[in-house]
Amino acid sequence: MAGGGGDYGDDSICRAALREAFGDSLDSDSDELAGVSPGAGHGRWRWEAVAGIRGLWLCATFLTADEQARLLAAIQRGEFLVTATSSRAMRFGDLPSWAIELSALIREAICVGHVDVDAEMTNEDEDVCPLPSDLLWREPFFDQMIANRYNPGEGICAHVDLMRFDDGIAIVSLESACVMHFSQAEPTGTTLDTLKLGDGEPTKVPVYLNPGSLVVMSGDARYLWKHEINRKPGAQLWDGRELEQHRRTSVTLRKLLASPS
Repeated sequence: MAGGGGDYGDDSICRAALREAFGDSLDSDSDELAGVSPGAGHGRWRWEAVAGIRGLWLCATFLTADEQARLLAAIQRGEFLVTATSSRAMRFGDLPSWAIELSALIREAICVGHVDVDAEMTNEDEDVCPLPSDLLWREPFFDQMIANRYNPGEGICAHVDLMRFDDGIAIVSLESACVMHFSQAEPTGTTLDTLKLGDGEPTKVPVYLNPGSLVVMSGDARYLWKHEINRKPGAQLWDGRELEQHRRTSVTLRKLLASPS
């Protein structure tokens, strides 16, 4: 991995590693996610470390509008389980081809994307890479996928992902923009530990998720911070205005922990 503020290492080395992991399917134009081609986002992928939360990284420019449309079409060809709060599609183990290709694209974006210098300086002890190398190059990268479809007003309660899942979680946002809030589940050793809102509630760190954005969580962000999306009226505020809410789709990719032998 390269030094701060630059691209991650040699592009050809990263591409060779990706090809070794995923084979020639990376070049296939017949896959469900055709058009999301490796290397296409090299110039636009920029990573920002979220201030105050170690291990939380945002790539706002992960997918173009065309790539988002292709991904949505692939997702919608699957079957959704309709619940009281969302419509959901879930897979364990063998992921659909579009999710495998999306995983490869996430890995490539981490490998060759650009880290803004200001973002890197925000968390002085933050790793330069959005994911530690042991997580980035594990196999499989992800083996559990959940696609959620939320109508306006539907969101997710504050939670830490279950401990059955390994470190290193990726979330891709599609359709409606939203604000995801992070609040401490456990002390993290940062200055935010002592900050409280006026009513004594812990400070919440807002993160704006535009359509096509990618969030990666590891370490503190994965284990010590809860995340939530409250889409009730008046809760989705950004830059002093309330965001207009439409249907939102998210794709979360995780790795199951190995069963104890």
